[in-house]
Amino acid sequence: MFDQRKLSEIEHGAKIVDRAERFWGHSKKAGRQRILRRIKLMVEWGAINNASRVLEIGAGTGEFTRYLAESGAQITAVDISPDLLAVARKKLDGCRNVQFIVGDAEELGALPDNYFTNIVGNAILHHLDCAKALRTCWSKLWEDGSVFFTEPNMLNPQIALQKTIPWLKKLAGDSPDETAFFRWQIKKVLKQVGYRDIIVRNFDFLHPFLPDSLADVLNMPLRVLEFVPLVREFSGSLLIYAKKG
Repeated sequence: MFDQRKLSEIEHGAKIVDRAERFWGHSKKAGRQRILRRIKLMVEWGAINNASRVLEIGAGTGEFTRYLAESGAQITAVDISPDLLAVARKKLDGCRNVQFIVGDAEELGALPDNYFTNIVGNAILHHLDCAKALRTCWSKLWEDGSVFFTEPNMLNPQIALQKTIPWLKKLAGDSPDETAFFRWQIKKVLKQVGYRDIIVRNFDFLHPFLPDSLADVLNMPLRVLEFVPLVREFSGSLLIYAKKG
């Protein structure tokens, strides 16, 4: 049985399924650039290749899944929303190295323990009981396996407002219970679970809803801010990497 928080996520998926890409900022040029950069980082940091066994949690409509599939890795893509995952299945119809499963990322009891070389996800942990999900991921990783996530940064002013003011949250297309993370907060949880080689880094000042005419112009210059002390703390996202302890 799902609790109310999880039922709300399922209901939310059903409500936004026809416009999910727009709500998430995937349909504009800046949003596409963000996706491609995240995929590149996932593959590079996780050394993902055709010998990898990748678990993607929070697969949604499969935008990240289809790029991950190009690595040749065997991918198991999980989402709690059957409606969103139905879109993903259509999008990747015929892709033989991807398996889709409707499931709860906090449990994953049907999946084998100590199996996956990589567990990845984009903007998913902030929908979950983070500590519980990371413990489950730890149990599913093989020895020396790694996790890689990108999550919203609570120190970013827009995100802080969006995640804490109910009417703004609804306007932005967020689910009722989702939140965001402080960099030190997620690092502490990873340590408590038992991960090692933990890196939590500020990145991404490129707003997904930036006008298309400005996306190419500002993409690279905005990356400079990721290296400016203090300023980088207000980035839009956090890059999260760790290995099984």
